[in-house]
Amino acid sequence: MSLSYTVPSSLEYFACLVQSDEHFPLLEAAASIAQDEYPELDVQQLLGDVDQMQARIRRRLASDAPSLQRLHMLNQFFYSDLGFAGNVNNYYDPDNSYLNAVLRTRRGIPISLAVLWMELAQGLGLHVRGVGFPGHFMVKVLLPKGQVVMDPTTGQSLSREDLSERLEPYKRQSGLVDDYDVPLGLYLQAATPRDIIARMLRNLKEVHRSQQDWQRLKAVLDRLVVLSPQAWGERRDRGLAHAELGNAKEAVQDLETYLAHAEDGLDADMVTERLNALRRSLG
Repeated sequence: MSLSYTVPSSLEYFACLVQSDEHFPLLEAAASIAQDEYPELDVQQLLGDVDQMQARIRRRLASDAPSLQRLHMLNQFFYSDLGFAGNVNNYYDPDNSYLNAVLRTRRGIPISLAVLWMELAQGLGLHVRGVGFPGHFMVKVLLPKGQVVMDPTTGQSLSREDLSERLEPYKRQSGLVDDYDVPLGLYLQAATPRDIIARMLRNLKEVHRSQQDWQRLKAVLDRLVVLSPQAWGERRDRGLAHAELGNAKEAVQDLETYLAHAEDGLDADMVTERLNALRRSLG
């Protein structure tokens, strides 16, 4: 009797990784995003490379080193020795969101650098969390004497004044001023691993949409739909991407699903009009 094995697609692999919040492998899920652009990527090899980095930093620290010393040593290793930094010259390059490329170039955007940094920090026994700060992903470190909020592109610790200043443009744009202002602490809530992966994917989504790269956009939306099945706006956007690609049948299915679930959608008339046009094209 011969045994046959079917190799899962990159999307099926991703779906397996993100199916449960209880044991959500953040680094592995983040690394797997790159398989759409780099189909030959060996995610397990990438995880092994990060493990080797972790072993290097561990050798520099005494087993009983206090938390603050571990934090300082990690930042020295990550930012100074290895040279990780924000890609200020080409911020909207999709490679900034692909961990294999970030490891190769040592350049990324805040959230991709944060995922790598947090993996190393957790390996040193530090209590760290990602923070979905508006416009610039942050990390926070819980130390015995308090909390440090840090910019993952530089390792800089940020004071309350620094954070408030960075928030001002977002607050003004969103109308969250005067009577509508909210405490700073609400912007510093820990992001779940699922939230972090969703934000990484939405960064890529905006890059591909701005470039009208419908095929790559559709691939990212496939992952967002798997990650957040009830985020009906992602289903709508995938339907519109399918329409741009000429996949009328798939577009109709997604847009019908959106209209069936998105109550009081402000764009319902526009989506309905597009849906009717696609139905007519199918005959």
